[in-house]
Amino acid sequence: MAKRLQVILQDPEYREIQRVARSRHMSIAEWVRQALELARRREPLGSVGKKLEIIRAAAQHQYPVGDIDTMLAEIEAGYATGARS
Repeated sequence: MAKRLQVILQDPEYREIQRVARSRHMSIAEWVRQALELARRREPLGSVGKKLEIIRAAAQHQYPVGDIDTMLAEIEAGYATGARS
């Protein structure tokens, strides 16, 4: 179900949003929806504490890794050949 959102803006703010929306050939409502969607995507999901807890738990395990010099040489060789993963 769609919901209506009312936002009160000062005239200068409204005119600026109106100008930007017009320059992109969209309504103010569409511009605001897109701005809110972008803001939501930039908002981190989950708490910082939970993320750190997961990283700390992962750091307790022993994972197989190669020699760092070998891995760096392989990475550089991939750049040189233009290989993409």
